[in-house]
Amino acid sequence: MGREFVGTPSHPRLSPFSARRCDVRILLIEDHKPLVRALKQGLEEEGFAVDVAYDGEEGGYKGETANYDVIILDLMLPKVDGLSLLQRWRRNGIKSHVLVLTARGGIEDKVRGLDLGADDYLTKPFELEELLARLRALIRRGHEVKDPVLRIHDLEIDTSSRNVRRGGQAIHLTPREYALLEFLAFHRGRVVSRSMIWEHLYDEQDENTSNVVDVYIRHLRNKIDKGYGEPLILTRWGEGYLLKGEGG
Repeated sequence: MGREFVGTPSHPRLSPFSARRCDVRILLIEDHKPLVRALKQGLEEEGFAVDVAYDGEEGGYKGETANYDVIILDLMLPKVDGLSLLQRWRRNGIKSHVLVLTARGGIEDKVRGLDLGADDYLTKPFELEELLARLRALIRRGHEVKDPVLRIHDLEIDTSSRNVRRGGQAIHLTPREYALLEFLAFHRGRVVSRSMIWEHLYDEQDENTSNVVDVYIRHLRNKIDKGYGEPLILTRWGEGYLLKGEGG
């Protein structure tokens, strides 16, 4: 049975599920606090770093001052409504993917939201699995990736199941290790700085220091590269890290 947020926003229902992690920072803008708590828990247990805003004014500020991969936006918000926010962001060049999540299910509302710049539109009630699948699709679209399985040399990363194999052998990664590897894979062949990694893997409440990135790089290398002939995770001193691309 799916994990469903049912009826109106006042009655979210979420069943237990396992923790995962991915390389995505999300802004959730929703004014109904019980729904926010349930949805934030669900997204974080699936592995997303989640920031929250409870009105359009706060959401507008966060959306314009931080780098989010996806913004989940309710339309009926206090202070500034969601459609006004969406229109303002696109006019100001904000490129974050926006998934509209609302009780407004009429075709006119959907058309207007999409025409104003929304990337996807999901109406309440909804199944959490559908929301997660839509988020994964938006993430792949942002990196111009169609196939959910990323292949780099003899390394395979299944972004749907979070399974990793190298040379045909399964590799067990912790949620944070997987998050880091997926982020490097989406940027393979390009250097990513510590600050870029930090911005995408940690939310605004995280109290870890930035040197934790180096710790997880070391852990990841021990699992991905150790015992294999060719190292894939490289250091560019003074700049950051990269996962070796197909061109070497």
